Amino acid sequence: MMVREIIIGAARLILGNSYQILPTLGFIPQICTDPPYVLRTSGGGTFRKQRGHTDRIAEEGMDQGFDHQIINPLLCGSVVVFCHNDQVPKLSTYLQGSFDRFALCMWIKTNPMPMANKHYQADSELYIHAWNHGYHPIGGLAAKKRHVTSQVGRGGQFDHPTVKPDRVMDKIVGNIGADLICDPFMGTGSTGVAALKAGKRFIGIEHNPKHFDTAVSRIREIASSLQVAA
Repeated sequence: MMVREIIIGAARLILGNSYQILPTLGFIPQICTDPPYVLRTSGGGTFRKQRGHTDRIAEEGMDQGFDHQIINPLLCGSVVVFCHNDQVPKLSTYLQGSFDRFALCMWIKTNPMPMANKHYQADSELYIHAWNHGYHPIGGLAAKKRHVTSQVGRGGQFDHPTVKPDRVMDKIVGNIGADLICDPFMGTGSTGVAALKAGKRFIGIEHNPKHFDTAVSRIREIASSLQVAA
């Protein structure tokens, strides 16, 4: 894949393979990402036939997981990573052996999909915040709750099956003290939007050209609105 790079204000967006690109960027204070989950995309019954959400996840390979080595503690100070419930044992073991401390946090959905697929209902999604010394979470006591409540994101608006809501990403970025955040699985740019709103610099990497273009549009829009407000 040909690498394409666009600079928009404090954001640097790169179209390409994150496993190849991220190690070339040097030390990154904070990685914040929603990588491919490991999950079963079969089943779903009648509801599955009515919604293409799960099919899109399978078609785009978002059900195959990711290589944990991309979260290299030698190349980042802290990481926030979303994961499926079934990924927690292996991912938490890796993070515990790689970072000083970590916390298991949760996005509680107010409108979860009415399906369980021989599991518990997906009424929440987990994310782990792991950090080394000097990169601990920030904020007052109220901001340091381990959960955030929000509706499911605007996947249809951005033509992406796993868009994270602004409220969720704003809370997470608000707990990050670093002034530079990198998302190696950028998708449509939700992390970048939250980072710019918080006055931080952002590096996003995405391999899907369609989602990359959506991220470019979203980040251009937020960068323009922040410039006008200033």
